[in-house]
Amino acid sequence: MPFIVIIIILIYIVLLAWTWHNLGDMEKTKKTLIIFIGLIITYLTTILIFNISKAGIGYNNPEVENTMKTLLVSVFTGVNGLIWMPIVSKNMDQVNEGLIEKTVLKTRVIVIGIIFVICMVIEFNYIKDTQKSTIEMYNNVEERTVGE
Repeated sequence: MPFIVIIIILIYIVLLAWTWHNLGDMEKTKKTLIIFIGLIITYLTTILIFNISKAGIGYNNPEVENTMKTLLVSVFTGVNGLIWMPIVSKNMDQVNEGLIEKTVLKTRVIVIGIIFVICMVIEFNYIKDTQKSTIEMYNNVEERTVGE
């Protein structure tokens, strides 16, 4: 588990640094607000994907469900953020610098949104499969432990 925590921390460090850098010369408070809002949106999307994907999965142990939720949502919030936050931030900086118009930004955000939705469909299936296989492994360990 410590290895996973290190990986999660590294994902968030890269996400925050990359997004911060891509926001260019904006005020620090504005950058912080944009990153905070981006993380909230990403977290809410990820928690929604997890909650939908767990439908039909029988968690016999609430502790296992909470652990899976914490782990998967933590990892995928960071990964999902890496998919869209730095790109949108770079485009926001380009609008702020006057390099592109807001209409171009809107078009790019729509394209990024479509790509993000496709990624979420793939992620939904991955999270569902991960939960199923983890529950199977947990149940197998439980059966072996009880049988001894």
